[in-house]
Amino acid sequence: AKFPRFKSKHHKQSIQYPQSVTVKDEYLKVPKIGEVKAVFHREVTRKIKTVTISKSSTDKYFASILCEVEVTDVKRTGDQIIGIDLGLKDFAIVHDGERVTKYANPKHLNRHQKNLALKQKKLSRKTQGSKSRKKFRKKVANVYERIANSRQDFLHKLSRKLVDESQVIVVE
Repeated sequence: AKFPRFKSKHHKQSIQYPQSVTVKDEYLKVPKIGEVKAVFHREVTRKIKTVTISKSSTDKYFASILCEVEVTDVKRTGDQIIGIDLGLKDFAIVHDGERVTKYANPKHLNRHQKNLALKQKKLSRKTQGSKSRKKFRKKVANVYERIANSRQDFLHKLSRKLVDESQVIVVE
């Protein structure tokens, strides 16, 4: 056993509710908190198992709802076999036997580098513990969140495209 590790309040925080959570119209009813207005991107029709409420470093709250669903057979979309070579210069090179497709490295950080440097510079000049420092810490966190979101979006779109086109994927 070790001493407890310091966990900053500025990073992601979360709490789990394993029971007694219900969804009514556009409200999420959470024990000890009550009804919280929420935006649902999908209708919750199944039995709710667990709800995890998390707060990001940019002070945004998210609820992840885990439901019990019956497993159904997935329809096969393609019968193609592709090979993926992850690289440094190009993000990925996909070969399907006939043609080679290169996916360029998007370099998400480079696109936001100037904006990030400016905000970090301003943050470094603020007094420790002041309101303006808290405000600028949130602005820097917003830039990092934007970078993370653009990376996640790129990866999701690419993986979805590759999965839709092929049946077997081999990664080198």
